Amino acid sequence: MGLFTKDIKTMDDLFVHQLQDTYYAEKQILKALPKMIEKATSSELKSGFKQHLAETEVHVERLERVFKMHGKEPKAVDCPAIDGIIKETNEVAGEVEDKDVLDAALIAAAQAVEHYEITRYGTMIAWARQLGRNDCASVLQQTLAEEKKTDEKLTNLAEMRINLKAAE
Repeated sequence: MGLFTKDIKTMDDLFVHQLQDTYYAEKQILKALPKMIEKATSSELKSGFKQHLAETEVHVERLERVFKMHGKEPKAVDCPAIDGIIKETNEVAGEVEDKDVLDAALIAAAQAVEHYEITRYGTMIAWARQLGRNDCASVLQQTLAEEKKTDEKLTNLAEMRINLKAAE
């Protein structure tokens, strides 16, 4: 089901489609993070990625819970946006030889993912509330807060250490 297809007729259809899109994205992130952990050379960055991997597993579980709360079976639809971000990450990471610069590139890629997720969760929360589903919005809000916190941690790590080392 594409975003502008006949399959989306109501706000509820749009909300469910966004759930499916984000479910796919989170599952792709689960596959990508172990590779990023392996490539990262900074112990702090590796640790942060490992922590986010564990959080992402919870994010998938929360999305599954929201599907069920909304009376739907968890189902993923392709998300070309996350596929593109992950593809770009793999391409850039494969081209960087300097390990400090590689860590800076990995942070930038991780933040691209975080920013994408932040927009998706924010939108789903607004739509859930509009649909009178404050219960769903509450569950999604937990994940949005974690995504924002991860983004802040990545920014601090980049600005205080990683980018400084990469620029030396």
